Amino acid sequence: MTVTPIGSALPATGPGPERGRAPGIETQSDYLTFLNMLTVQMQNQDPLNPMASTDFAVQLATFSGVEQQVMTNQLLTSILERTALADLDGWVGMEARVPGLAWFDGGPVTLSPDAAVEADLATLVVRNAMGVIVDRRDLPPDGSQVAWHGIDSDGMPLPAGRYSFDMELRSGGTLVDTVPVPAYQPVREARRDGGQTVLVLTGGLMVDSAQVTGLRAPEETGDSQGAR
Repeated sequence: MTVTPIGSALPATGPGPERGRAPGIETQSDYLTFLNMLTVQMQNQDPLNPMASTDFAVQLATFSGVEQQVMTNQLLTSILERTALADLDGWVGMEARVPGLAWFDGGPVTLSPDAAVEADLATLVVRNAMGVIVDRRDLPPDGSQVAWHGIDSDGMPLPAGRYSFDMELRSGGTLVDTVPVPAYQPVREARRDGGQTVLVLTGGLMVDSAQVTGLRAPEETGDSQGAR
């Protein structure tokens, strides 16, 4: 999943799953069905060659074992679901390091580029939501964090909105690579979606938690260099 904007409002939560029979009621129903089938089997057996009592005991023991395994699986599933929901609390309120996209709301955006080990010059390229380049400036190639204050190349303040960040890497004046620049963004909400943890960031941006490469508390801002 890539980071994508979802607009100014989050989608409304849909109706909950349809209520079904409780697991205990379903298991009890299956057990009664088994007993009915066993009774019919006893009533229709050959009177000259009746089934041994040990065979009935084996069938009862087998069904009981299956029943216990089903109940165990249901219990494990319930525990895993509760554990997954509990893990979501650990994301909310933290700042996640996500690649290449951030929401600017007037405050500085902390950029956390990777070190450009194969380049001698690194250039930050900032684009607005329309893909238009609004800022270009040099970055330290050693991977130091920088604070982008929403100022364009002419020194004019930019409006709040979604911005993307890339880093052009040059060696000997030749462009060798262009890579996304990760940014730290506050996590406003965490959801479970299809077995994945989806994070809702400031501005309604959404990202798969698997793309997060760093996590920190909001107060751990550090002394970033300015990218004004």
